[in-house]
Amino acid sequence: MIRSPNFGPRRDGLRPELVVLHYTAMESCEAAARALCDPAREVSAHYLISEAGEVMALVEEDMRAWHAGAGAWAGRRDVNSRSIGIELSNTGFVPFAARQMAALEALLPGILSRWMIPPEGVIAHSDMAPGRKIDPGPRFDWQRLARHGMSIWPDPVPNLPPDWARFRADAERFGYPKKADDLLLSTVRLRFRPRHAGPLDAHDMGIMADLAERFPAGRA
Repeated sequence: MIRSPNFGPRRDGLRPELVVLHYTAMESCEAAARALCDPAREVSAHYLISEAGEVMALVEEDMRAWHAGAGAWAGRRDVNSRSIGIELSNTGFVPFAARQMAALEALLPGILSRWMIPPEGVIAHSDMAPGRKIDPGPRFDWQRLARHGMSIWPDPVPNLPPDWARFRADAERFGYPKKADDLLLSTVRLRFRPRHAGPLDAHDMGIMADLAERFPAGRA
């Protein structure tokens, strides 16, 4: 069994309320495992999943792994103390392997059940760190996870005219950190409309209106 030395206690009595999904952006799972277990790198995750579907437990779930870095979700910082981190071996440029996705879908229900995390608590690294991180990136199949009740997918509210003030308010109500308009829009699209470009439109508005209404995040 592989174990990483890069962890510590969760701070201030915090417990997992999120699952943060990442890609490794490395040439192989073996290289990623070495990096996540290297004390000099000071990075880790609770789990690493290979392309072949092997699940490696690197840090105990009740401990604070060092995977999220600077960022926030729902107005709360120290995401490391509030989350379980899962790394998927992927360069960021190719689809996620079928066996890897199946392994993730086998792993997540237990985590969500043990820590009473709702599906909306499964987020991207890019969601909590806009502009700093883009993983798990545009090739990750969020709709597949949502179909299995392990994440969420929007049912856009129709016919909303573009309105930056409302878009920002809805995005923050859902959980996104405050960011410049263009960065916020690109971050939302990275997860929910990865092949779309152009100015803010009715579909973007509908996505955020639906998510803010159905999944408002409590803010600290």
